[in-house]
Amino acid sequence: MTKGEREIGVEREAVGVGPWQGEWPSGDHWDPDLLEHGDRRNVVDAYRYWRQEAIVADLDARRHDFHVAVENWGHDFNIGSVIRTANAFNAKAFHIVGKRRWNRRGAMVTDRYQHEHHHVDAASFAGWARSEGLSIVGIDNLPGSVTLETYDVPRRCVLVFGQEGPGLSEPMRSECEVVLHIEQFGSTRSVNAGAAAAIAMHAWVRRHVFGQLP
Repeated sequence: MTKGEREIGVEREAVGVGPWQGEWPSGDHWDPDLLEHGDRRNVVDAYRYWRQEAIVADLDARRHDFHVAVENWGHDFNIGSVIRTANAFNAKAFHIVGKRRWNRRGAMVTDRYQHEHHHVDAASFAGWARSEGLSIVGIDNLPGSVTLETYDVPRRCVLVFGQEGPGLSEPMRSECEVVLHIEQFGSTRSVNAGAAAAIAMHAWVRRHVFGQLP
């Protein structure tokens, strides 16, 4: 609670749930500590009181066929936001290209429920992607880029995002099968990197989960 909220008597509703009431449920996926003390984590209700390993295993059984990659050259805060969205859409895994350490604050600990991979540069990342049979799809509003809204994004792909500001690096651009941009209608030159990632992932979901053609 902020100082201002305390002054006006505003109370925030507690996040999550308290200790389990009644007889404990049986099953290996339950976490005894959470059952005893409550579960305040950033997870959907279906995963309340579950062990972290059990949540990851359940997500693994139904992950989608797209990956997410982010270039990390300047410790951009937006990386965490991208990773959080990748968790929301249950991406197969997320990849950090460049510096191994990245700003995790925006991820809101959702990275614990995903699979993280590191690649030292665009070339090594591209080599891995092609060995897995994955198309490399860049997201950036560059000259010659194709409109995301009209492009049939492949099912097995890696959606690649650059840093806030400079966007995709030249080496990464050269590795992309296609670079897509999000159509805009206002005065700003670009949308926030985290917002662009959410739009692109949702476009994949619309196409391959709900079968909606571009």
